[in-house]
Amino acid sequence: MVLVDSCGWIEYLTDCPLADKYEEYLKNPSQIIIPTIVLYEVYKKIRRERREEEAIIIAAQMKKTKVIPLTDEIALSSAEFSLRYKLPLADSIVYATAIRENVQVVTSDSHFKGLDKVIFI
Repeated sequence: MVLVDSCGWIEYLTDCPLADKYEEYLKNPSQIIIPTIVLYEVYKKIRRERREEEAIIIAAQMKKTKVIPLTDEIALSSAEFSLRYKLPLADSIVYATAIRENVQVVTSDSHFKGLDKVIFI
């Protein structure tokens, strides 16, 4: 299993230059986990830049993965990772979720570059 970060979903869904590289990780929803913050970020971006109907359809597709809610344990770990690695809020939640679930983060977000358990595209 892997955790695909928001930027990966957005690259893939908007057919950006890295879409093909992310497709490899997104083709099997049963092998993907996403924190609720990723669902939030992707829905918000698609909703803002496209139509509400499209955002709803994409959210439904994303919910076919294993969605991990923000728990108190993940929140506290997230704060620690944010302090240690200077990660923004959403990125620290993503990273803490990946560590908690023992999966790798697939991303092209430079905030994750050089961290353990990250596949950087």
